[in-house]
Amino acid sequence: MRQFIRIQLSLLAFCFSLFSLLQAEAAERPNVIWIVVDDMSPNFSCYGETAIQTPHVDRLAAEGVRFTRAYATSPVCSTFRSALITGMYQTTTGTHHHRSGRGAHRITLPAGVKPVPQLFQEAGYYTCIGSGLLDLDYRSQPFTDRSRGRMGKTDYNFDWKRSIYDDNDWSRRRSGQPFFMQVQLHGGKLRGASAEAYAAFEQQVAELVGEGADSGEVLLPPYYPADRILLEDWALYLESVRVTDYHVGRVLQRLETEGLLENTLIVFFTDHGISHARGKQFLYDEGTHIPLVICGPHVQAGCVRTDLVEHIDVAALSLAAAGISVPDWMQGHNILAQDFQPKHAVFAARDRCGEAVDRIRSVRSEDFLYIRNFFPNRPHLMPSNYKDSKLIIQRLRELHATQGIGAVGEELLFSQVRSAEELYLYRQDRWQIHNVAGNKKYTDELVRHRELLDKWIRQTNDHGTESDDVYVLEVEDQLKGIKSEASRKTYRANIETYRR
Repeated sequence: MRQFIRIQLSLLAFCFSLFSLLQAEAAERPNVIWIVVDDMSPNFSCYGETAIQTPHVDRLAAEGVRFTRAYATSPVCSTFRSALITGMYQTTTGTHHHRSGRGAHRITLPAGVKPVPQLFQEAGYYTCIGSGLLDLDYRSQPFTDRSRGRMGKTDYNFDWKRSIYDDNDWSRRRSGQPFFMQVQLHGGKLRGASAEAYAAFEQQVAELVGEGADSGEVLLPPYYPADRILLEDWALYLESVRVTDYHVGRVLQRLETEGLLENTLIVFFTDHGISHARGKQFLYDEGTHIPLVICGPHVQAGCVRTDLVEHIDVAALSLAAAGISVPDWMQGHNILAQDFQPKHAVFAARDRCGEAVDRIRSVRSEDFLYIRNFFPNRPHLMPSNYKDSKLIIQRLRELHATQGIGAVGEELLFSQVRSAEELYLYRQDRWQIHNVAGNKKYTDELVRHRELLDKWIRQTNDHGTESDDVYVLEVEDQLKGIKSEASRKTYRANIETYRR
C-alpha cells in the first residue's frame, strides 16, 4: 500500500507540474464548459473500447488529462445533477431521491449553499445551459421557433431560480465576457427503449456517422446472455457513443471557428453508466464508473490519472480554474490543485428511483468495492415502471422464465434476495461477480470498509430513507406525469407493493 501511495503521489506531482490552473488574473479567466452526457459508461476508444472509434473524445484525452477511476456519487440523473451543481453529496443536501421536490413536497438547499452557476454569475461569468449546437437542442432534436430558447437539462431535486442561468448559449454574452456553459448531450438515451425507437435511431446513426458497431463484435458483461436482442441493443448503445462523439466534435469545431478553444477549459463526463439491468440506478461499475477528461489552457497533453475521484469534484476544480474561491461547504475537491492528496476512498448512494424504494451505499478503495444493501430481502430487479418498460429488461425476464439466462445472470439479476453486504476485489473481478464478503480471508477488509461507510454516513449527514408521508406525496406527484393508462396502473400497483 505504501509503495502504491508513493507511485500515486509521484504521478500526481508529474501531472500537477504541468497544470497552471491556479488563481488567474481576471483578464485571463478561461471560459469553462462542462460536456455532460446522459446514460453512458466509459465506452470510448481512449478508455479501451475496441468495437468503435471515438476520435473527438480521444482528442480531448490526448490534449488533456484522462481519469481512469472517476465515479458518480449517484447512478441516476436527477440526484447526480443535484450533487454536481452544488459540489455536495446528494445524501447531504436531501436531494437523493429520484425525482423529488417538484410538487407538494419541497426541498431547499442548506443555508448558505449556492448552485455553481450562481457562483460563476457573481464572479462576472455569463452562465448558460443547452446543447452547444446551433441547430439541435440537448435531446438532439432540431430547433423549432418554440424550442430555440429552451434551456438544457437541469433536473434538480431542490428549489432553484432560473435566473442562475443567463441563457441557453454563450453567443449573446457581452464582448469579452467569460462564460460558464453546460453542454448537455442525450447520450445513451438516444437509443430509446423499444423496437420502434431502435429502428428510428438506426436511421439517424446512418445519416450522421455511417455504419459502425456490429452486434457480432459486441462483448457483453458475463451476467448478460449472448441473446440477439441484448447484443443488438448493446451495439445500438455503442452507436449512441459514436453519435455523442460526433456532437462533441461539432462543439469543438464551433469553439475553434469562434476563436474560443484556446482559452476554454473543457470538462467531459457522463452522469452515470449505461442504462441496463446492472447499470443505471445501481452501484456496480456498470452504474457509477464514468469517463472524466479535462482539457484546456495550461493543461499539459497526455496525462493519465489513476487515483480515485468523484463527480462532485468537477464543481470545485471548475471554480478554482476560474479564479473563484471554493466555498468551505463544498464537499468536492479541486483535484487539479498542486496540494491535492489522493483519496483513499470514494462513496456512492442509490435511493428511491420513481416508485421503487431502495437504499444502497458503496465505498470504493484502491482494491475493493464494498456495497451495503439496506433492504436485502428485495430482489435486484425489483418492480419498477421505468426499468420494466425497457425492451432489454422485458427480454431478460423472458429469458429468466425459460431458463435462458445462465447461472451467473440468475444469481446476480434474479435472486429473490440480496446479500446485506457485498465485497469485490476490484483488480481481479472487473464485473463484480464474486462476492467475497463471506470469505474469512477478507474479514479485515470487510470490517474496514464497513467502518469507512459508517463514518461517512455520520460525517456527511446522510439523510437516508423518506417517511411514508413524503413517499406518498412524491409518487402521487410523479403519477400525474404518466400518460399511459397501462403504465399508471403498473405504477400504482408498485406503490402499494412498496408501502406494504
